[in-house]
Amino acid sequence: MQTAASPSAPATGASSRGVRIVLTAPLTEIIDHAGYFIQMSMASLPMWLEGILNKKYPEWRNVEYNGDGSARYMPAGVRVLEASLLRHYPADDIACCYPADLEKFIGPDTRIVAVSTHNPLGVTFAVGVYTSIFGSSKQPTKSHYAMELIYAIKSNPHRKGFKVIVGGSGGWQVTQTNSWEKLSVDCVVEGRSESADVKKLFDKALAGEDLPKQIDVAHPKDRNEILFPDKRTTFGVVEMTTGCGRRCQFCVPDLNPQIDMPKDKMMAAVRANVRDGNKQISLATEDMFIWGQVHTSTPFYFPNREALVDLYKSVCETPGVEQHVLSHSTIAPSVVDPVMIQQITEVCIDKSPIHLPYLSTHPKSKALVPLVGLETGSVRMAKQIMPSKGVPFPIDEWPSVFVRGLEVMNKNNWFPAATLIVGNPGETDEDVMATIDLICEVERRGLFAFFIPSIFTPLHDTRMEDQKGVSQTKELTPLQWQLMMKCWKMNLRPGQASWWAPTAWRLGALGLWAWKLRKLNGPGFTWPLFMFANALPERLMAKMGKIHLGRPLYIKTRKELLATVKPHQHQFLRADCGDLPDPPATAAPPPAQRSYISLVPASV
Repeated sequence: MQTAASPSAPATGASSRGVRIVLTAPLTEIIDHAGYFIQMSMASLPMWLEGILNKKYPEWRNVEYNGDGSARYMPAGVRVLEASLLRHYPADDIACCYPADLEKFIGPDTRIVAVSTHNPLGVTFAVGVYTSIFGSSKQPTKSHYAMELIYAIKSNPHRKGFKVIVGGSGGWQVTQTNSWEKLSVDCVVEGRSESADVKKLFDKALAGEDLPKQIDVAHPKDRNEILFPDKRTTFGVVEMTTGCGRRCQFCVPDLNPQIDMPKDKMMAAVRANVRDGNKQISLATEDMFIWGQVHTSTPFYFPNREALVDLYKSVCETPGVEQHVLSHSTIAPSVVDPVMIQQITEVCIDKSPIHLPYLSTHPKSKALVPLVGLETGSVRMAKQIMPSKGVPFPIDEWPSVFVRGLEVMNKNNWFPAATLIVGNPGETDEDVMATIDLICEVERRGLFAFFIPSIFTPLHDTRMEDQKGVSQTKELTPLQWQLMMKCWKMNLRPGQASWWAPTAWRLGALGLWAWKLRKLNGPGFTWPLFMFANALPERLMAKMGKIHLGRPLYIKTRKELLATVKPHQHQFLRADCGDLPDPPATAAPPPAQRSYISLVPASV
């Protein structure tokens, strides 16, 4: 591998006059060789902590090139845009490049620079909270590199000759903050690049015409309209589904139509990644369990076990695939079909690059870590923001669904990363205590998930975009701080395989509190941080009235949960999983006709 800025990098195939259409993204969103955890860290940690990442991953900036100097890998969204454009324009007119190589590809003939970015201003769910803890002005690392790219484009000597088009999941941040001029952006595109509107937009830009500041393009409604790139993507991402169907109020992807991709096209994209040197594959989805069950006679929340196992087996057994990482999922299907979880584990876990020695029972300590949404442990709040999250179970059973689903996952060495939203609009102390109760119930039962709490973010175009909750850490109540600190205290558990890691975290936390954090985050932060650092036993702090000690919950058994499924859907439950609801009692037979003895003489 060679560094993008290295003089030994391959010479670019572009002429000195540049390429007409240049596609790029921030370096932190392009790299994949350093692993998923550096990506997650860069998305959340403030820039001033970048040195920690540099020390642990000293070669993270090293990238690979194609022979013409173009980027060897790109985020999947950029690759789909490239595939869309290649339907209409010559290959020589399009180039994907790393940020450090922009000057090699931009020239007087360049007419468009298209940028895909996830979080340019640092305000998505999990990001704002962790940078805000260290001071609201502290920029997350990934946002820093996004802005570095944008300003490099803005200052390019040929800037007047080309249009800057921004897409990706972070484009809305430009529009909401009215930052077009500041960021030197001509147009923000919301939607997928397969749309015919994207072709019209690029035609106008190539002709030098003025562009609208923002366009919303239609999402494909048919699986055959979805494009699959024939080139390597970051992390070997291959699209598996769009949409979800559970209709959570805070979710952007669920606004998209529910589509599951054709297996043959997915496998072709897997083989293309392997051909171009990728050894890892990740199937991108908002819920892996809907694949194979979209628009069938069976509701999507009863998974198609055979189809899913066959798909994952085909991916993991593809020659050249050495690593496979699960994407997003929901947790209710684990309760619906635990046999499916066992069978997917059997075909996937040996290819997992994740090792959790303290938790996993796998011979090599391998583990599967899908992303699931817990969001809240409060049934009242769940009814407001995600009433269908637990289907086919009623949302009233959400705490039991989560615990029983996690129980099935943990048994099969799945240790999910579970997101929570802190500070939802209308959230009360009782709602927060209910969530703490659920987290403590998980701990009490010896179960494990990586709990990832984040402050409510009113994402653009969601049903909650105009609602206001907690917007920065200074507004968090002591109970909300306790929830966050309890989650992170439990997240230290895998690190306890080494004696020093928990001690280092906790002493470091106390040091940061004494130095800076107590001033930044207010008095409500103090006791929760002491709880995190084990300064005093939790029971003692609860007796002092400083924290809420989680109350034990009644968790329904799987059989009890299945009994809450609507009777007309019992037909979709698998008998080989056991615990089937008892059949309805047979209707009582009509009472036998009684014989009466007449007491009146027949002659009367």
